[in-house]
Amino acid sequence: MRTWTALLSGWALLEREVEQQLKRDAGLSHTQYEVLVRLADAPDGTIRMTELAASLINSKSRLSYQIDQLEKAGLVRRGTVPGDSRGVTAELTTKGRRALEEAAPGHVTLVRDLLIDVLTPAQRTAIADGLAEVADRIRARLL
Repeated sequence: MRTWTALLSGWALLEREVEQQLKRDAGLSHTQYEVLVRLADAPDGTIRMTELAASLINSKSRLSYQIDQLEKAGLVRRGTVPGDSRGVTAELTTKGRRALEEAAPGHVTLVRDLLIDVLTPAQRTAIADGLAEVADRIRARLL
């Protein structure tokens, strides 16, 4: 029970702080920031929506809403997949890359201050290994 409640409270508090920082610094939600990060890491800043949803562990409809908001702000644009009339891509715009570059330093500092630098190397390893096992087990159940 201690592990479960610590996970819930720690994550909720961290997520609240991250959301506030990203809204204040860049006008983005945490999910929107993560979308921009994934697009920035993709070749040519473009990725299929289905791949993006899977990488974010997000429903297609929730992702579609976030992409709508990012598109309205000029940070992302939708495209089509050549040869696949049903395939849709999301592409990072120049404005989106700038927004990510503006938000990233504050985000990284906050995550380091509230999570990374608080934990010992052994604690970071244990959390990373433990949560990776949880994710792997859940993914295996979904297949």
